[in-house]
Amino acid sequence: MNRSIKRVAILGSGIMGSRIACHFANIGVQVLLLDIAPKELNPEEQAKGLSLEHPSVKNRIVHTAFQQTIQAKPASLYSSGFAKNIKLGNFDDNLSEIAQADWIMEVVVENLAIKKSLYDRVEQFRKPGTLITSNTSGIPIHLMAEGRSDDFQNHFCGTHFFNPPRYLRLLEIIPTPKTDPKIIDFLMQFGETQLGKTTVLCKDTPAFIANRIGVYSMMQTMKVVEELGLTVEQVDKLTSKVVGRPKSGTFRLSDVVGLDTTVHVANNLKQALTNDESKSIFELPNMLQKLMENKWLGDKTGQGFYKKTKEGGKTVILSLDLQTFEYRPSQKVSFETLERTKAIDKLADRFTVLLAGKDLAGEFYRKTFLDGFRYASMRVPEIADDFVKIDQAICAGFGWEMGIFETWDAIGVQAGIDLMAAEGIQPAAWVTEMVKAGHISFYRADNGERQYYDIHSKKYLTIPGSNKQINLQILKPTKTIFKNDDASIIDIGDGIINLEFHSKMNTMGQGVLEGIQKALDVAEKDYRGLVIGNEGVEAFSAGANLGMLFMYAAQQEFDEVNQMIAIFQKTMMRVRYSSIPVVVAPHTLALGGGTEINLHADKIVAHAELYMGLVEVGVGLIPAGGGTKEMALRMGDARRKGDVELNRLQEAFMNIATARVSTSAYEALEMNYLRKEDRIVLNRSQLISEAKKEAIALAEAGYVQQQPRSDVWVEGKQGLALFKAGIQGMLMGKYISEHDALIANKLAYAICGGDLDTPQMVTEEYLIDLEREAFLSLSGERKTLERISSILNGGKPLRN
Repeated sequence: MNRSIKRVAILGSGIMGSRIACHFANIGVQVLLLDIAPKELNPEEQAKGLSLEHPSVKNRIVHTAFQQTIQAKPASLYSSGFAKNIKLGNFDDNLSEIAQADWIMEVVVENLAIKKSLYDRVEQFRKPGTLITSNTSGIPIHLMAEGRSDDFQNHFCGTHFFNPPRYLRLLEIIPTPKTDPKIIDFLMQFGETQLGKTTVLCKDTPAFIANRIGVYSMMQTMKVVEELGLTVEQVDKLTSKVVGRPKSGTFRLSDVVGLDTTVHVANNLKQALTNDESKSIFELPNMLQKLMENKWLGDKTGQGFYKKTKEGGKTVILSLDLQTFEYRPSQKVSFETLERTKAIDKLADRFTVLLAGKDLAGEFYRKTFLDGFRYASMRVPEIADDFVKIDQAICAGFGWEMGIFETWDAIGVQAGIDLMAAEGIQPAAWVTEMVKAGHISFYRADNGERQYYDIHSKKYLTIPGSNKQINLQILKPTKTIFKNDDASIIDIGDGIINLEFHSKMNTMGQGVLEGIQKALDVAEKDYRGLVIGNEGVEAFSAGANLGMLFMYAAQQEFDEVNQMIAIFQKTMMRVRYSSIPVVVAPHTLALGGGTEINLHADKIVAHAELYMGLVEVGVGLIPAGGGTKEMALRMGDARRKGDVELNRLQEAFMNIATARVSTSAYEALEMNYLRKEDRIVLNRSQLISEAKKEAIALAEAGYVQQQPRSDVWVEGKQGLALFKAGIQGMLMGKYISEHDALIANKLAYAICGGDLDTPQMVTEEYLIDLEREAFLSLSGERKTLERISSILNGGKPLRN
């Protein structure tokens, strides 16, 4: 049976229900979001003389919850327009409409009796064959299915999304013994491809995989903190970016999630676990007990491990002293062990140094990491048949860059066992047996494939689903064609090469520009297409490298500045007019020059989470890598096709003048940085693979090299007068500074094609010269140098 999901019914509109509804709406699915009808009128409804039967009253709960969700930050919708895909209703009036749904998902309160009562009602209207799942995070899945019809049980399982569903990639799929295997296969595929998730098949064990391991890690960390007397700030520093985990660290993350949520999972695990040798860890540490007693639950109550307060009109963050349980100003953290890792860019290379530390930091890492290795190894095959699922779940659910077994591999499996022995602990027997058999790592690369050690067959097997992905780190050792300090060219097969940036934040300096030129040379000579993409965690590219520009401009070496801009422009134009197709695969941040290289590609295959914008105004400049030219070109084309208003050009101008950054790839499409023919992919791990497919398709369609445009429509004085009037009004109203006005006027001049007497067609080269001239003149302004210096020295934009 071919199964497709066109309509989804979400039963329960709380935080998770509304956010899951938004994520389905993001992919174009029609969503019916339902909740209970109120049993009492509120004062406002009473004042209006409404009854409990009035539609606005009956839908009050679902409407309020949904409005709170779409107004919350970060946004659950890729674009506000996707809200139209969601219909609101209540269980009394609209439950019968679930008969039209392809998938019914229950997301009500974590109470088995309430869930089963709702399922009684669902069975009255659900059509046979419809998927029915629960988003429970703790109730055994098989208990919810008991007593239901055979068709219900065959199509029922757990689908556990992590909050917020748009941003956290994990989707745990938990079948019961009666779930049809075909349903599981479908959900695994749909979650991965359509929803962009890391779908992990779980056993029906308490808290499944991610929460079992993640909450254990948090509980164990807190107990080590009490043992060693560490502070809140110290622990958050030790458990954040330095070890590839969210920058919030352990305690700040607890505040964001809500301490009651963590405590709820921990208490459930303590009660549900019977054969876990470490179940005592789930007993609440003293600090959590006190916080719960005080009702200091984190952000939702205004205080937890941290507390925000106002002092002198400024927001000040206070930290909880774990000894006195009083709040105090946050303290700076310094450890010798952390200092030793500052020069180590590669995450995997840091762990040996961290675990060898002789200070309190090293002791903390040995007590937490080594016990984490032990605990995770003991959970195989209890909660997962292989350790790959544990690594996938913890990374996708908790935002870790490296899984537990990947981290163990980084220090060496035998080295980890030896360090454990020194701490008086040992891993699961299968790990020792694996090493004794001569298998010295959990993962390995073989002939371009990533493999894992299977504890059942005692052989290395290919990781399921890896054939849909291209892993540059695995290919680089044998497939690298060219490399410098900032870029690598890798043969990714089928006549396609990939250019990877690996400078800091993937900024585009001399090394990256050299890499682009070299990649085009190589591709044009020996290949049929080029993909520009990387696996960076923080950025596709944060833009041009400002350091060298600042040095030349500060020394008034404007010939050097001019040459830098010219080389950048030439490189971008070469991307546009190469003889082979160029596909760019942006993700996370693509700012300034990182946007401009996309604007000149034959096709963009973007990850849905894309924060893209031409932000040069923030450092006192305008886009000069063809970005201003390209927006003039695109808006001119739209005008020639019948868009007779200047609004499109004005929108493009304002996007640049305000340094606006998209909050998703869909918003980048609305801003005209992406085009309708570009693609948006939800699964980040498949991004480069999908970009490669597009490069092949372009090549096989008979790609023909384009020629530079000589028919770019510009507005000249007609558009320039409109912009200048607006800029003057903003200046007089003191909305912008004198320097802002100077930048805006130069931007207007470039995007309108100068002060031509009449609207007319010009060449791309003409427009590129205009933007370079504007950029060069602004680089000599003192206030521009002050803005650049502020970014380079502190990362904070300066308004002067």
